[in-house]
Amino acid sequence: MATAEPKAVFDVESVRRQFPALAQEVYGKPFVYLDSAASAQKPNAVIEAEMQCYREYYSNVHRGVHYMSQKATEAYEEARDKVSSFIGSGCKREVIFVRGTTEGINLIASTFGRQRVGAGDEVLITAMEHHSNIVPWQMLCEQQGAKLVVAPMNQRGELIFEEYERRLTERTKIVAFVHVSNALGTINPAAEMIAAAQERGIPTVVDGAQAAPHLGIDVAALGCDFYTLSGHKMFGPTGIGALYGKLEHLIAMPPYQGGGEMILTVSFDKTEYAEPPAKFEAGTPNIAGAIGFGAAVDFLRGLDLEAVAAYEADLLAYGTAALQAVPGLELIGTAQHKAAVLSFLIDGVHAHDVGTILDHEGIAVRAGHHCAQPVMDFYGVAATARASLALYNTRQDIDRLIAGIGQIREVFG
Repeated sequence: MATAEPKAVFDVESVRRQFPALAQEVYGKPFVYLDSAASAQKPNAVIEAEMQCYREYYSNVHRGVHYMSQKATEAYEEARDKVSSFIGSGCKREVIFVRGTTEGINLIASTFGRQRVGAGDEVLITAMEHHSNIVPWQMLCEQQGAKLVVAPMNQRGELIFEEYERRLTERTKIVAFVHVSNALGTINPAAEMIAAAQERGIPTVVDGAQAAPHLGIDVAALGCDFYTLSGHKMFGPTGIGALYGKLEHLIAMPPYQGGGEMILTVSFDKTEYAEPPAKFEAGTPNIAGAIGFGAAVDFLRGLDLEAVAAYEADLLAYGTAALQAVPGLELIGTAQHKAAVLSFLIDGVHAHDVGTILDHEGIAVRAGHHCAQPVMDFYGVAATARASLALYNTRQDIDRLIAGIGQIREVFG
């Protein structure tokens, strides 16, 4: 009888040693970073990749015949290959470098959206969206005379799927939704949502900013039309991200910005545009950032991602149980399928006070509306405290959080 393969064990201490920021002290206490949903810390490999670019071969890309430009171009395009492979795209031309998920969604709304959405049409989103997946669609609807429609969620923070389906009508021209909620941690049933839209011929846009650090992404398997990523959520640099789009859409879409790089020929009478992805990458790009983004993808692909997922699931369960045991503490967002986000309220204590006191204990959490004010309105609160976990966090970090909450209780009684 065959013996089952032993499950891989995730070595968190080995991973932590790769993140120099985690080794420091804050206010004389060991640093605990629980704000990765806002922006993740960076491993040495990413830091070094950017530094090496600037030290050894920095030059503008695609335009120079000299050695430095050729080397920079090679590294830049290699990063595109890495991102394309990481998300399961079959073609690197389907990957556009953008500043992050926010720019990616704005690009789609301003180009594909204007082509597709007209007066009386509808764009469907969900009740748990980040502002970056609300405001661009509001702007589009205002410009085009269309309507923004919202699929509701329940008190656990889960999409009410039948209500989502009911809102898919002949007027729906685009569906845009978050894969993983930044404020609640909810993992949406992306494949099912996309399939339901596809049955009705409706293209889909997926905000993958929070999903990419925690879930395996396969855009081909999902079948989405567009998918967006932010490098800084994936342990990469800020100011860089990627937009995946099906090639037929990218070819048909007008440019987002005009300038250098995105052209074939320019005259005062007419400009001919380059093919994707260059058509959507006007001007000098974030060259070192893209190279650092590629290094972040290498870092992630160098891990056993199944072991990482199991480790994070255990950490989330441990943290959930620990917080639920605290008297007077309420978790906001208790979906059955969640990523590593723990948003909470403490009776009688404002979320900003929670964040400030924890900070003086050396613990970094986020306090506020998390760029998801409609979510806060749904729960009838102004703000929550949010502890967001990543693959470098430990149970000891959770224990420190619980101890810090004990300090809050001492202050506020």
